[in-house]
Amino acid sequence: MELSEIIASEELHLQHLNELVSDSIREEQLLTTKLAELELDQDLTRGQRISDRVAEFGGSWTFIIFFAVFLLLWILLNAALLGVRPFDPYPFIFLNLILSCIAALQAPVIMMSQNRQQAKDRRRSRNDYLVNLKAEMEIRNLHRKIDLLIAEEMQALFKVQRAQMDLLTKIEKRLEARG
Repeated sequence: MELSEIIASEELHLQHLNELVSDSIREEQLLTTKLAELELDQDLTRGQRISDRVAEFGGSWTFIIFFAVFLLLWILLNAALLGVRPFDPYPFIFLNLILSCIAALQAPVIMMSQNRQQAKDRRRSRNDYLVNLKAEMEIRNLHRKIDLLIAEEMQALFKVQRAQMDLLTKIEKRLEARG
């Protein structure tokens, strides 16, 4: 995939998410529900699943303990137990070759998994941005509604105050007329 195709794909994805926010605001539905459904729609290829599992296992204590036991057994077998004819004598060149091969294969697989995780994090941060944007717009709408309610309440209070002033004026005139 070329860089221009990747950028075009990301722009399409961003445009789709912006449409989701707009639709969600119009429909007054929860955007997070739609974004969660969008995340679930993405299927992983077999290679992506394998790279995730290899990265998960390669970065675990299970792997470290297993590998330490393997190395210890290898060294003990070749140094002590097979003393006369070890299949990999002391500088353990064959062991070094195996370790180099494992590292050479494991590193790119882990990098693939990290790249996928990075792309997932970018999508998640974009989704967070859209949720925050919608929340900000909803808060602004609530402020407008509250301001409108306050203005209506003030008008009602002024009407009541005018009515009270009219009543007081009538009462005052009646008292003056009597007295």
